[in-house]
Amino acid sequence: MRSTADRIRQAISFELIGILIVTPLFAWAFDHPMGDMGVLVVLGATAATAWNYLFNLGFDHALHRLRGDVRKTLPLRVVHAMLFEATLLMLLLPLFAWWLDVSLVAALLMEVSFAAFYMVYAFVFTWGYDTLFPPRQAGRVSA
Repeated sequence: MRSTADRIRQAISFELIGILIVTPLFAWAFDHPMGDMGVLVVLGATAATAWNYLFNLGFDHALHRLRGDVRKTLPLRVVHAMLFEATLLMLLLPLFAWWLDVSLVAALLMEVSFAAFYMVYAFVFTWGYDTLFPPRQAGRVSA
């Protein structure tokens, strides 16, 4: 299992790199000012950082309980990324609609685009992170 400090490092580095990539890309793609999109991305990243920590903690505890090991196979990585993005989409949809002053349907289309990007990004980032910083073997479960 990962330590709290490691989980925090993982979540913050994931979000910072994501912000640097997604802000200019989606400001251009959705034809919104960079400042408006930047604020939205930072608000979303803040919510996602908190959710990332909680989601990954719960996911690892579930893996440890069900399998006795927190290492993820390729299919588990796909499930992990999809579940994370689906739950985050539900949490952020009202924020997108309100901040960009668009309908829920328009916000949903934007969110689906963000989710698709972040699902691929989460898969690649987490795999790379796990390679650079392998999780400890199952044993004592830490918070």
